[in-house]
Amino acid sequence: MKSCSLAIDIGASGGKVMAGYLEGSQLELIQVHRFENKIIERNDHFCWDIKALFEEVKRGIHKCKEFGLHPRSIGVDTWAVDFVLLDENDELLTETISYRDPRTDGLMEEVHELLSRESLYAKTGIQFQKFNTIYQLHAINKENPNILKKAKSFLMIPDYLHFLLSGIKVNEYTNATTTQLVNAKTKQWDEAILDKLNINKEMFHQILPPKTYIGNLKPEFVQEFGFDMQVLLPSTHDTGSAVVAVPKAEKSIYISSGTWSLIGVENNFPISNSKAMNFNFTNEGGFNYRFRFLKNIMGLWMIQEVKKDYHNKYDFQDFVSLARKESQFNSILNVNDDRFLKPINMIEEIKNYCEETEQDIPSTPGQVAKCVFDSLAQSYLIAISQIEEMLGEEFHTINIIGGGSQNDMLNQLIANTTNKRVIAGPVEATSIGNIVSQLISLKLIVGLEEARELIKHSFNLSMYEQENNMEGLN
Repeated sequence: MKSCSLAIDIGASGGKVMAGYLEGSQLELIQVHRFENKIIERNDHFCWDIKALFEEVKRGIHKCKEFGLHPRSIGVDTWAVDFVLLDENDELLTETISYRDPRTDGLMEEVHELLSRESLYAKTGIQFQKFNTIYQLHAINKENPNILKKAKSFLMIPDYLHFLLSGIKVNEYTNATTTQLVNAKTKQWDEAILDKLNINKEMFHQILPPKTYIGNLKPEFVQEFGFDMQVLLPSTHDTGSAVVAVPKAEKSIYISSGTWSLIGVENNFPISNSKAMNFNFTNEGGFNYRFRFLKNIMGLWMIQEVKKDYHNKYDFQDFVSLARKESQFNSILNVNDDRFLKPINMIEEIKNYCEETEQDIPSTPGQVAKCVFDSLAQSYLIAISQIEEMLGEEFHTINIIGGGSQNDMLNQLIANTTNKRVIAGPVEATSIGNIVSQLISLKLIVGLEEARELIKHSFNLSMYEQENNMEGLN
């Protein structure tokens, strides 16, 4: 049996259980289990099926035996901002409502009447998005304040999955910062913000950083799986784990490309001045208490929805091929417009936007896809220009990580649009970042720099230059 660490990596459209282990000077990965995740409607809200997700996690752990694997540790990462509330019996007080639910519509303004944008940004450094946890909690307080009064535990999605596995409740640092409730300087829950918004302080748990050991599996799971594991905190925000896997972090901009596009740089300090606030950049917590200074941009979610609206007639590579044939179509969207967050029909919303802005309206799948790809590349250019303006320096390299790094057309578009070198990969950055965090905790890797060198030499990367000059990297 091969000893390994398990990364449970769950995104908005799917999840996977990945095993990782060191083989000489290489990091090896095995995909043990893959499963679907999707938003469901319950009690008039868009929700996640958290119980089904945990069953898939367990199914993946069981499958390890089929691969001859003996996991020694496990860590979970997911998307940000969403959470569960538990009562005194550790039962769920509400459905696990998704950030795409409209319950927060119009509530940012209400919160900012109690806490000005300037004071909130100065304290937390977190960008303003209507679905941030702070606005979700305010929505609960408006709809049913008794829920927050009853709540004994606030756990973000990966915190809750860790709790189900270990019985231990903690709040992990990188994901906690996305709530807009953590003070960027103290790295603790900001009690003044909680008091101002009448949010129950007692339900929050200790904030712990990645690499922390929180406990072992519950005895019943040791019996069920036939082995024990340490439960170790990775960066539980999936982007936090993905950024750990950036093979070249110094003097480069990263784009974590998936359902969302997260574009930014690593910093040792938060940038929470008025310019950063007006550009709507965020300072999310990172590994080793670094800050991920980035902008959250609507990503390949748009193509995922377009695929669905075409009744899955085309796969993602089909959209790339079709878009290449539409070189004369050049309409551009503001991909961050709220209308694209959860539209009834993404294709119609794209067409409506083009019509309203007096641009050519896409009429074929290739034109719709090219419109999305071009618009994403343009949004990256704007964000990069803002980063360079705020930091007062020019960056020459962009590292694209995650599933979106497989999109050759978009990678080349980014290189052409920004006039910068693009390094694409690794594809499984989030799972890799999760696993190397565990390996560091287990003292099998010395630290982040060694981990990044390991990653650089373990996975194939591709390089794109402006003017379609492309070659492989080893």
